[in-house]
Amino acid sequence: MASSPLKHHKSHSLNGFTAPAKRTKLSFISDSEIQSEFSHHDQTIARINNGSFGSCPQSVISAQQNLQLQFLRQPDNFYFNTLKPSILHSRSLIKSLVNAHSVDEISLVDNATTAAAIVLQNCAWGFNEGRFSKGDVAVMLHYAYGSVKKSVQAYVTRAGGEVIEVHLPFPVASKEEIVSEFRKALARGKENGKKKVRLAVIDHVTSMPSVVIPVKELVKICREEGVDQVFVDAAHGIGCVDVDVRDIGADFYTSNLHKWFFCPPSVAFLYCRKRGEEGKGGDLHHPVVSHEYGNGLAVESAWIGTRDYSAQLVVPAVLEFINRFEGGIEGIKKRNHEKVVEMGEMLVKAWGTNLGSPPEMCGSMIMVGLPACLGISNDPDTLKLRSHLREHFQVEVPIYFRAPVDGEVDSITGYARISHQVYNKVEDYYRFRDAVNQLVSDGFTCASLSN
Repeated sequence: MASSPLKHHKSHSLNGFTAPAKRTKLSFISDSEIQSEFSHHDQTIARINNGSFGSCPQSVISAQQNLQLQFLRQPDNFYFNTLKPSILHSRSLIKSLVNAHSVDEISLVDNATTAAAIVLQNCAWGFNEGRFSKGDVAVMLHYAYGSVKKSVQAYVTRAGGEVIEVHLPFPVASKEEIVSEFRKALARGKENGKKKVRLAVIDHVTSMPSVVIPVKELVKICREEGVDQVFVDAAHGIGCVDVDVRDIGADFYTSNLHKWFFCPPSVAFLYCRKRGEEGKGGDLHHPVVSHEYGNGLAVESAWIGTRDYSAQLVVPAVLEFINRFEGGIEGIKKRNHEKVVEMGEMLVKAWGTNLGSPPEMCGSMIMVGLPACLGISNDPDTLKLRSHLREHFQVEVPIYFRAPVDGEVDSITGYARISHQVYNKVEDYYRFRDAVNQLVSDGFTCASLSN
């Protein structure tokens, strides 16, 4: 990206909601400055897996380290005079970025898994306290994140609820396929009026395989069908896809800030829509009970005992970094999407395969079919191949196993999930292309790898 002067700097925004910028003059960040910000990355690795752990620039790491030292230098002063107002400031910035109605609707937690536990714990209480009937239903996508699926089992199933999974096609050709399967699952959940769907858990961007889900349409369907509450798990949301929580309309929405929003691990926000005095599900609590219990979820989450809260406090520094890019976060999202689609199309052309979804159904990640001759026949094969690519070709990329449908012959059973973030170079994807071409040329199959 070429450097360009900006005479009158305006703060950039997410979905049109402006966050304040401290600088009055700023030049767009250059390619060399981007590489400097991420010089702590292992430069020998083609890191095309931003989706798993995210990435944090050096300027934000420095801000975090300064906050950590402030605490260690005088912890009492930090706790009484810095921590709570700083967390409130971060919450206020996130509130504006995602268009929440009130800062009271925004809580900061460790990650999306913690947010899921908060929502699912509340659902379990509905069964335990007799507000829900045994056998009432929670609906979730089959491709929900593994830990969230286990959390649903731990909280909802154990409390007496039934779980219905929405089985989605993959590869997917259109959002209509997803909408159709979701309607079918809700119909099964209601079972001619004998049961009630108490909670729908909907991903905004599924992890593996990665597909952008039409959340606004699915939330609307939930409202039409009388679903009690809707929880959107958007672990990959903010910084990857458009996030306007009022427009989406869910009761709960969570997103990690360390995946696509440049925060250090680990921090996420949980949005809880206000429902009025009689609001269902209003009695939400952090699963770790500390001194602030009963003072509201946002305050409870801001103090769960002595720990490192610095990741929650660097949101202003992250916005400083983001605003160095042309178009701010909107520009970053647009360029990441365009580049990941371009690289995905380059790879499937080189290998004679296909993408896992249309380009409009991906954000900053896309699923790329691997040659069938690699012999990916189960989930352990994906882990073995991933390790082989890391150790022998210095390529870091997650791989998904797609079980063949009955009657399919020589079908594509392995898909790589490639990411694009600002630090990536085209050479990263060429290295992956050449590595797979070499494996094919050598007659490699996953069966040749030891367990």
